[in-house]
Amino acid sequence: METTFLFVMVLGLLFLGVPVAISLGLSSILTIALFSSDSMSSVALQLFTASQNYTLLAIPFFILASAFMSTGGVARRIIHFAIATIGHFRGGLAMASVFACMMFAALSGSSPATVVAIGTIAIAGMRQVGYSKEFAAGIIANAGTLGILIPPSIVMVVYAAATNVSVGRMFLAGIIPGIVAGLMLMIAIYIQARRKNLPAEEWKGFGEVIAGGKEAGWGLFLIIIILGGIYGGVFTPTEAAAVAAVYAAFVALFIYRDMGPLKEKDWTEPTDSRRATVGFKALVYALAFFFVWMMLSFFAFAQAGEGSFGTRAMIGLICSALILIAYPLWRGDGGASALPATLGAGLPVWGRNLGQIGRHFFGALFHADTHKVLVDASKTTVMLMFIIVNALLFAHVLTSERIPDAIAAVMLDYGFNWFTFLIAVNILLLIGGQFMEPSGLLLIVAPVVFPIAMELGVDPIHLGIIMVVNMEIGMITPPIGLNLFVTSGITGMSLIQVVRAALPFVGVLFIFLLLVTYVPWLSTAVPTALMGPEIITSR
Repeated sequence: METTFLFVMVLGLLFLGVPVAISLGLSSILTIALFSSDSMSSVALQLFTASQNYTLLAIPFFILASAFMSTGGVARRIIHFAIATIGHFRGGLAMASVFACMMFAALSGSSPATVVAIGTIAIAGMRQVGYSKEFAAGIIANAGTLGILIPPSIVMVVYAAATNVSVGRMFLAGIIPGIVAGLMLMIAIYIQARRKNLPAEEWKGFGEVIAGGKEAGWGLFLIIIILGGIYGGVFTPTEAAAVAAVYAAFVALFIYRDMGPLKEKDWTEPTDSRRATVGFKALVYALAFFFVWMMLSFFAFAQAGEGSFGTRAMIGLICSALILIAYPLWRGDGGASALPATLGAGLPVWGRNLGQIGRHFFGALFHADTHKVLVDASKTTVMLMFIIVNALLFAHVLTSERIPDAIAAVMLDYGFNWFTFLIAVNILLLIGGQFMEPSGLLLIVAPVVFPIAMELGVDPIHLGIIMVVNMEIGMITPPIGLNLFVTSGITGMSLIQVVRAALPFVGVLFIFLLLVTYVPWLSTAVPTALMGPEIITSR
């Protein structure tokens, strides 16, 4: 009776258009009040306990980092690097758009943010060189779903909080599936490109690849900070998210200068002499190398306790000194004798830029652009956290009433094994994904299916990746697919047109879902190799 009442209430409220959070919370409270032996004070206790969940602190920081990195400049630089790398293949601009989505996914952790940031630029670029609007829109809508599969992923954090598994393992588990999904989409594009004789970009050489990498490097380094810090034993995922948010804000405001009081102010000016520009860039590359080296070496050796600070600093200083000498000799005039003058000429450029940063530092923190980013991130955080807290109350009711145990017993009586169970999970999530937002659906389904999966011997990390891939497909299937609405908004196409455009590539993701479901190695190989098998201490 309790089970029937709870699920009928949740589904009934959802179909009546009641927000997900209220549907979950109200159904749980009424079930406790009418059927449970728990007192109503347990509601307040569970809400308080859920709000104190340390893992969930990562979500607002990842959302904030994504908001800063979603500025047009970061996406533009990533797209430039992607085109320089693979744009020379047949259909290369479309393939580069998928590659750009993969890279941006590793910065944002959000599918809609990936579609907006990359799609706004890439779709217009594809149209200019002869791609149809439908083809371009279909690619971006599908490739944008990688935002929740490639780590760091907000949906993975939600799953980890709901099931008490390791966030770090979930992030590692998404690496191979994310790469495989991207490659499958690229292969599908290449086949279509050969059939339709789509254009290829001109190969501009490795110099263009290096130049694109340098432009995008500050943004892409965020990936290394997050994953390197977590798996180097330096940060917890929550601490990594906080560091990522601060780094993303600094890069957007003071390095790329895509927003804030320094917007559109270049580091060098037309009035700077060639010698001053070369000297400035030499100092930039030397300091950047030293910074990157110290970070990477710390991540690599911190957990093992090897490599003292002094040794690492000495190696970094020697390599930076070599860069400081080699770059002016390569790009400058006058040879070795002009080296001191070249480096000295770059110092005023440094002074001017450091002065600008110092004068505008506090102003940048309170600038209108920063305020807008913070407000947008706060709105998203409040919405998502309200859903999560109510969903965790729903999970408490499920557990206290032993509903998953009862469902598991029924399934075992009917002869379900892990193979047929995963078919049932996929069907349930594919249907649910058409009507619900990913995090809300995952928070409803995960507490129910997780104990059953453990009973049938399904790896919890493997289950998590299966659920995330189902959420991906749900984001590009009507009527509630978020990526469809976002793509419609940035292209001006109707929702029906976007659905038709996305449909051919949805088939690729269905094949990928089967692959992920029945080849567990794709999900478990990396986390098992680096962190050992997952041990569940609480169900």
